This record gives sequence, structure tokens and C-alpha cells, in this order.
Amino acid sequence: QVQLVESGGGLVQPGGSLRLSCVASGLPFRSYAMGWFRQTPGKERAFVANLSWSGSSPDYADSAKGRCTISRDNARNTLYLQMNSPKPDDTAVYYCAAEGAQYILGLGYDYWGQGTQVTVSS
Repeated sequence: QVQLVESGGGLVQPGGSLRLSCVASGLPFRSYAMGWFRQTPGKERAFVANLSWSGSSPDYADSAKGRCTISRDNARNTLYLQMNSPKPDDTAVYYCAAEGAQYILGLGYDYWGQGTQVTVSS
């Protein structure tokens, strides 16, 4: 059974920093592309960033470019999202996700975590 467990969310001040983590189990993590998404009430889930299984070719939403860094530690089965200088508009539930098949990027995400709340406020 695949499990993705996010952590690291919370209250952060504008201009601060935050690192989200996602620990994966039940799948060969090092062979799956991974992504981060976010959702606010009444809106669809939105793409934030993704990363290939090897850690190369990161891709970011325009809203995340220059402020977020996605990375992974395959030895720890963990995906990260470093958020710098967050803004109130970044307030959302953040989800990590795994692609539906190994060694594929762009097919679609089949596995999702439960999410972690990030609130950016002074």
C-alpha cells in the first residue's frame, strides 16, 4: 500500500521560510517522479513543482519560480519543498504526489498524501 505523509506545515510570517517534507512508503521511491500541489477552499488543486526520479529537471509553476525549491533524498524516501519569502497568497493545503508509473514524468499522479496546511500571515 502506497503512503505519502506530508509534514512541516504551519504558520509562517511573510518573508520567512518553511520546508515541507513528504515521506513515501510502499513504492520504489527512487524510480518515481514526484510533485507538490496546493489547494485552497473552493479552488481546484494547483500544480506547484515536480521533479524526476533522479532529481533532475525540476519544473515550477510561475507562482513558485524563484521562491520555492523542490528536492528529494532517495536514500530517505523523502521529497522536500523549500519555501522562501512566502506570501499570504501561498496559504493553502500542500499535497505531495507520485506519478502513476515508474520512470515516467507527465503521465499523471496516482498517489496522493493527506496534505499539510501552510498559513502565511503576520
